[in-house]
Amino acid sequence: MRIITLAAIAAMSLTVAACQKPAEKATDAATNAQAESAAASSAATTAATNASAAAAAPTEAAAAPATAAAGEAAKTAGEHAAKAGAAAKEAGGAAKEAAKDATKK
Repeated sequence: MRIITLAAIAAMSLTVAACQKPAEKATDAATNAQAESAAASSAATTAATNASAAAAAPTEAAAAPATAAAGEAAKTAGEHAAKAGAAAKEAGGAAKEAAKDATKK
């Protein structure tokens, strides 16, 4: 009797977990989007700082390292921004699924 009860509880737990999955996926994707957005912002700040250093350099040769670093940081910022966009899109889709699941209950 205990085994049957435990099996029923386990089955109900799995059902509840399946129902909560879209909401958890939306939360995870939104968290990922925020992290990527923060990384993009940080890289963009680094790019701007390096560009300022390059502009302030007295010669073109002295500006070269800062210019290269600014370009690399801008590339990194773009990559993180693209990842943030993809994660935000995923979060939106998961949120729609979670809303659909919530209305079914």
